[in-house]
Amino acid sequence: MKSSLTKSLYVGLAVLSLGAVATVSTTANAASKAKVTSSKTLKTAGETRNVEVTGTNALYSKPGTVKGAKVVASKKTMKKLANSKKSADYFRAYYQKVTNKGSVYYKIVSMNGKYRGYIYGGKKEGTFAGGVTSANTTKTANLPADTTVYFTKPGTGNVTWTAPKNTQYKASKQVKNTTPFANDTLTVTKAATKTREGSLYYYVEDAQNPTINGWIYAKAVTATKPAVDTYNEKTDVKVNLKSADGTVIKSTVLSNLTDKDGKASTAKGTDVSASAAKTATNSWGKSVLAGTGYTYTAADSVNKTALASAKTGDTISLIVNKNADAAMKIQFYGLNSDQTKGADKLTAYSKTASATTVVFPTVSAAFTGAEDATYTASDLQTYLTTNNLTTLYTPSYTANGKQVYTKYTFNNAVSGTYSKTANAQAFYTATVVDGASPVDTPTNSVTSANYFA
Repeated sequence: MKSSLTKSLYVGLAVLSLGAVATVSTTANAASKAKVTSSKTLKTAGETRNVEVTGTNALYSKPGTVKGAKVVASKKTMKKLANSKKSADYFRAYYQKVTNKGSVYYKIVSMNGKYRGYIYGGKKEGTFAGGVTSANTTKTANLPADTTVYFTKPGTGNVTWTAPKNTQYKASKQVKNTTPFANDTLTVTKAATKTREGSLYYYVEDAQNPTINGWIYAKAVTATKPAVDTYNEKTDVKVNLKSADGTVIKSTVLSNLTDKDGKASTAKGTDVSASAAKTATNSWGKSVLAGTGYTYTAADSVNKTALASAKTGDTISLIVNKNADAAMKIQFYGLNSDQTKGADKLTAYSKTASATTVVFPTVSAAFTGAEDATYTASDLQTYLTTNNLTTLYTPSYTANGKQVYTKYTFNNAVSGTYSKTANAQAFYTATVVDGASPVDTPTNSVTSANYFA
């Protein structure tokens, strides 16, 4: 019995000891959980609180080390968002909590509102670290050569925004439909690309209707002014000006025509052939086709036949012919460091090197297009890029007693009209460099400038 009692005593003591250990362990675990010691709303400008996740930490319902914190988005999910190529997966930080362990947690929300929660942000308040880092959701871009633009296709497809979509939290549309502003003149005042997608956006301002000022996808605007449709089937005839292969070059309207007796037409189907022929002169065609590179000839037999049967409400086709190509010379300019003083004309190096004599590479063709057709700054830039003309060098020359050369880097081009009597214009940024020029060697010293002014 003594043996049995002793055995029972030992077992009881063992159980008691285990219970004591369990109690101590539970108490220690609870004590190890962090506690929030401070909380505050972040109040700096919203764009300064745009962040991207690093993928090293999960997203929680509370600071991750605080009791009751639940995983909102796993570390695997956050890593996927960190590698995303979509602006929708950027985040905005808007609240901060600090624990007694010195850890900072930020409450963040994704730009599309899909994810929201707390993430570890390092050990320093107001600094993004750990699971988040500051993000520049857009990059500044160059303004277009033509800053006066119009809506390409007015409607609900591409409208103005308070910021390029998803580059700022709750970026919203300024208007839902641009149709009422189809003929408004817009001015591009800023340009930016989305950092992740690389898509280009313009900030446009409308002096007539400032309520639509905002950011718009660059391809949603055009430098070409839309034609105002004033067509009236009782008085007018629609005209498609077509090339020989049937391509419509321009569409327009012959308006307010009179009948064969010279009276104002008042009904669809009225014979207005004489009035139409009188209106559709060569000067009319030149005005309508300005900038297209095509010419209308009133005496063309096809055109005379079409006009001879014109009736109000009809749509007729008139033939136009493409102008001969005009090969243009390009005038190059070097921008001064003080651009208020204008620009220096660059000339082809011949025998004497200076800060404005550049060595042009040999090119196979001139900058060419149909006479009187318009070209954009981008068209000229493409030509320069294709022909290795975006960087130009002078041979070495002496300045202030030492050997130097000037490097010219493409800055911008000017849009214009193809013409045999005018020069295209391109502007370059000048940088003076010490030492020997890369075009000093015979293999690079090409001075041909057949296509340059």
